[in-house]
Amino acid sequence: MRALVLAAGLGTRLHPLTLARAKAAAAVDGEPLVRRTIRWLVSQGFSDLVVNLHHKPESITRVLGDGGDLGARVRYSWESPVLGSAGGPRHALPLLLDASAERTALIVNGDTLTNVDLTAMIDQHRRTGALVTMALIPNPRPDKYGGVLLDAHHNALGFTRRGSAETSFHFIGPQVIEADAFMPLEDGVPAESVLGIYPRLMEQHRGSVMGYVSDASFHDIGTPMDLLQTSLDLAAADRRPGAPRPGSDVIIDPSARVDRSVLWDRIRVDAGATLNECVVGDDVHIPAGASYSRAAIVKGPDGLIVETLR
Repeated sequence: MRALVLAAGLGTRLHPLTLARAKAAAAVDGEPLVRRTIRWLVSQGFSDLVVNLHHKPESITRVLGDGGDLGARVRYSWESPVLGSAGGPRHALPLLLDASAERTALIVNGDTLTNVDLTAMIDQHRRTGALVTMALIPNPRPDKYGGVLLDAHHNALGFTRRGSAETSFHFIGPQVIEADAFMPLEDGVPAESVLGIYPRLMEQHRGSVMGYVSDASFHDIGTPMDLLQTSLDLAAADRRPGAPRPGSDVIIDPSARVDRSVLWDRIRVDAGATLNECVVGDDVHIPAGASYSRAAIVKGPDGLIVETLR
């Protein structure tokens, strides 16, 4: 079975960091998200992978190449325009299914981290005969996330909006799909899954979309604040509390102070500068004496772009 990593999105909530890289290439605790995702997939037995691309594709291909150093074969599905959460998989089907009788594939998001048991999810998918099986956890923040409604047999019945009081489950990214769920779509035409074809499948036949419920971990790298917090969590788990790994070619003057901050590549922090809980994009020069706190900082065409973390 092959897997598709969704990495074509514009990453608007991660702005301004997506001025420097595609969202899936954003570095979390010193490593691009997409590399973390592929390392996890390889550990779960998936080595034949497709990554879809649209926004700043070179920032992804540069850190992945052919995937050989991660023990994978990586191929790319190029999108122009961006085709969405259903149109993207439809466009990638020829790569996911070529020269194979396999009609089942795995799809994972390129902007989330989880440890869901893929083998168990695939086993449930095959037992039930579903067209789509979504990895779910009890909704941790109904005020922040919309949810999936399930019946007692884990058939998906519909979706809730953020803030709903209904008991729901949170979709954490991985999903097992049958080609037949996406093949009817016209190739090259934007289409959505949760907001489009999945509700139609649910209406046509109960059990066509199902939930695989577990207590898997979940990190959503949706905003710069999410990226910082996830980096701090990973550093703490690795016994480096408050000290995420910096990227390559980072030079920090001995008199500068950098606390609880994420630094990408080719960054210089000059004498007396201070960074506290910041995320700093590629090629940024923090001048002597400058002070930033809880900010996302990237290099713009006319100087630094600084936005408060949110």
